[in-house]
Amino acid sequence: MKFHDIELPNEKNTTPNIPKQVFLLALILIVLTIIPLCLNNDSQSPLPSPKINTNDLKSIESEEKCDVFSGKWVPFSQGPYYTNETCDLIIDQQNCMKFGRPNTEFLNWRWKPDECELPLFDAVQFLELVRGKSIAFVGDSVGRNQMQSLLCLLVGVVHPEDITLNYTSDTTNFKRWFYADYNFTLATLWSPFLVKASDADPSGHSYNSIMNLYLDRVDEAWAAEITIFDYVIFSAGQWFFRPLMFYENDELVGCYKCQQENITELTQYYGYRKAFRTAFRTILSLKDYKGVTFLRTFSPAHFENGDWNKGGNCVRTKPFTKEELRVEQYIMEMYLTQMEEQRAATKEGRKRGLEFRLLDTTEAMLLRPDGHPNHYGHSQDKNITIADCVHWCLPGPIDTWNEFLLYILMEGQLTLGRKLQKND
Repeated sequence: MKFHDIELPNEKNTTPNIPKQVFLLALILIVLTIIPLCLNNDSQSPLPSPKINTNDLKSIESEEKCDVFSGKWVPFSQGPYYTNETCDLIIDQQNCMKFGRPNTEFLNWRWKPDECELPLFDAVQFLELVRGKSIAFVGDSVGRNQMQSLLCLLVGVVHPEDITLNYTSDTTNFKRWFYADYNFTLATLWSPFLVKASDADPSGHSYNSIMNLYLDRVDEAWAAEITIFDYVIFSAGQWFFRPLMFYENDELVGCYKCQQENITELTQYYGYRKAFRTAFRTILSLKDYKGVTFLRTFSPAHFENGDWNKGGNCVRTKPFTKEELRVEQYIMEMYLTQMEEQRAATKEGRKRGLEFRLLDTTEAMLLRPDGHPNHYGHSQDKNITIADCVHWCLPGPIDTWNEFLLYILMEGQLTLGRKLQKND
């Protein structure tokens, strides 16, 4: 199954059937097919690292034209790479087994690309590739979720040192881990909108309170730190569905769900596009930044039986089949918005010698309604009345994101090797 072949219902959950809608759908499918290939083929490669397994490189070389992001979930009897007992770095919010999740079937699936094999995650291989380097996850708590997955995937080889307090007192939103044996740093930089934001609700911050978004002003919380990192993974999504006031040039230009008179009503996609544009343009403007920039694509939520704040939950215990899956229009809009901004940044990056790469996780995660904590995770505010159908259990399907990451790093190593041979 390919993500671009999925049925696309409209916002009212009915199937389009008029010529204009069919034409639009066809256009979307073409764009989805072309953009990921162009983004990855245009990229340059990361710097070399020592002690790389040449057999793994040959395996990737034989399948270099494969789209690892398009495929299906297949049964996998070996189970997860780790458990909540073997990894002590899982936070309670994603520690589903610790808090009594009664089923484990969701752990026995593996992503199978349509045209090749995705190698299993090799922690030693990964650490050798990033020896002497650093990775930062920039974005919201789903990005932090991926970092926590990576911590657990690596913990079987080496346990990192928490060096967060060397940089900040905010140990919840900003974390740094150091792997001394590999001189490798792993960090998460909290920035759910990527741009400057502030509370606008006089009653204070809450789950759905209105916020000000300054779409042309980058969030300095990450921008001031980013030049020291070799790999930067951007992600953002769910926060853009809350009520928002949009500012540009310090002037209010519109809002989303603000329900205020005399203010232009804009869509969440307007803010989403401008936020990624500002983030990528900031990266392109930083003279000291030499890193590889990744976009991790939109991660869908799976609320059923109601909205997130109206009793919605996610109780499924196995992946969707192709026949069961229906993709809501907003998911496609978020995905396409990201991809368009990524492509523009990739084009500009080539002029500066900067590499932009893609972690296209959307198709794989659309199929995993079973992978969320639901009520089997304890969030920081202890509000157990709201199901978590946004984040992902650890261990769980999010571990596949880091299999993708390792695959891309290996692919880059192979490309660099070819260039060096050609220059000899």
